Amino acid sequence: MGKGGGCVPSKKKLPEPTTIVPESPPESISNVTVPPDLNKNLKLFIVFYSMYGHVEGLARRMKMGVDAVDGVEAVLFRVPETLPDDALAQMRAPPKDDSVPVIKSPADLVSADGFLFGFPTRYGCMAAQMKAFFDSTGQLWKEQKLSGKAAGFFVSTGTQGGGQETTAWTAITQLAHHGMLFVPIGYTFGAGMFKMDSIRGGSPYGAGVFAGDGTSEASEMELALAEHQGKYMAVVIKKLARG
Repeated sequence: MGKGGGCVPSKKKLPEPTTIVPESPPESISNVTVPPDLNKNLKLFIVFYSMYGHVEGLARRMKMGVDAVDGVEAVLFRVPETLPDDALAQMRAPPKDDSVPVIKSPADLVSADGFLFGFPTRYGCMAAQMKAFFDSTGQLWKEQKLSGKAAGFFVSTGTQGGGQETTAWTAITQLAHHGMLFVPIGYTFGAGMFKMDSIRGGSPYGAGVFAGDGTSEASEMELALAEHQGKYMAVVIKKLARG
């Protein structure tokens, strides 16, 4: 302090002002799915695991529903089998139909505009083979490559209380972490959802079949519901594609 009461300027050099550079957006935001080109056919992947053929039967009928919608094409894929051949033989599982290819890599999912995932139930949850496939999609999850894509489920159970609904509930977590949109069918199938004169698989969450001990066949009502779900999902992804 000087005699006049004024402040004496400091001889210390003031620090240079710091320039604040905003951080780049997280990778999960920068990779949000871009709407598809509306001049090309949309692709709906039907990806399934089927041990005795029940889920496959639904998948094939579902493809008919998808292909009936103009501008949408269904593509069938199996997920890789995780059980050895001798174990499958002991379980009396029939050989797989080679006309449906095994999906080569989880990265192949990126080219689809929507999905229908099908699998049998194991204690109210998806079968381990399908869970193993979802577990292999870690890189897609990290980059959020599937975010914004619509997906639905269809299932097979051995008994009426075996998980026609809980299997879909527990599978929704896979979609949530990928940022995907779960599309249930609700009661859009109409009167067929309310009939009580026969045992029928399926629920508002998606088509379904009762496999019993593995020897029963899907009923026409169960197959019709699967075809409806394919058509319904095809219409949904078309609406999403329009933005």
